[in-house]
Amino acid sequence: MDEDDLPRPGDPLDTLMKSDLDRLSVHELEARIRMLEAETERTRAKLAGAKDFRAGADALFKS
Repeated sequence: MDEDDLPRPGDPLDTLMKSDLDRLSVHELEARIRMLEAETERTRAKLAGAKDFRAGADALFKS
């Protein structure tokens, strides 16, 4: 993993990654997984949109 891929200090993702999972119940862990999967899908959709936008801009300026 590249250093740029790591969360910055104070970043909510950094806090999430350092969360103590030992205190969570099975139900809470399952809910957390569902939430993280939903967030992953939301992030992938945003990334796909950004790539499409970038491709459109690149095509416009190549013309």
